[in-house]
Amino acid sequence: MKSLYILLNIGSFIVPFLFSFHPKLKFYKHWKYLFPSILITMLVFIPWDVVFTINGYWGFNTDYYLEYTLFSLPIEEWLFFICIPYACIFTHYSLQYLLPNFRLSPKTTKTISYILLLIFTLGAIIFYDKWYTVIDLGYGAILLFIVLKISPKILESYYLTFLVMLIPFFIVNGVLTGSWIESPVVWYNNAENLGIRMGTIPVEDSVYAFTMILSSLFLMQLFSKRKSQ
Repeated sequence: MKSLYILLNIGSFIVPFLFSFHPKLKFYKHWKYLFPSILITMLVFIPWDVVFTINGYWGFNTDYYLEYTLFSLPIEEWLFFICIPYACIFTHYSLQYLLPNFRLSPKTTKTISYILLLIFTLGAIIFYDKWYTVIDLGYGAILLFIVLKISPKILESYYLTFLVMLIPFFIVNGVLTGSWIESPVVWYNNAENLGIRMGTIPVEDSVYAFTMILSSLFLMQLFSKRKSQ
């Protein structure tokens, strides 16, 4: 099914996009901060993706995309970095609107952050010879350290909203990695990751999603603060 990957992108994007115009949510008002943030995040993740694809650390099954590529990446992969962050950040803001007290205490947030920072740092050091693992965890450690120093309050709600985002994550990423279909849309070279799977999903993908969304969310807050000053 050549259209599977693009349909996953569209399916993830269309409902959040339509509800962005809801008269109470008015998420479209955040676009002036959202899209530049997504673009900057892509400047990190696209080169990473290109290098990993060229070197065979992961790749794409031609049975599931339309075969139009740019810098070795299917067009659908480029769209992934727009559609998925958009849907996830919409989810974050919607939950904040509907459940304004859906957040952790500063103390709990700090404790979780330091534990994650330790795990990411040690993991990147211990598994230095596995490229996906080391880059994934290394970037996670650097990003989390920066967010803790500049905007730690964002993590009070993000840790909880990310748990909600994991539900569609397991569905979409499950399909991409081979769940419920004959072969995966995205395949991985297990020599470059821990080989630990959540169903069909490499455990590193959860950190990948965590950092990709947090990167855009953090940048959005920075842009918003600068505008208000």
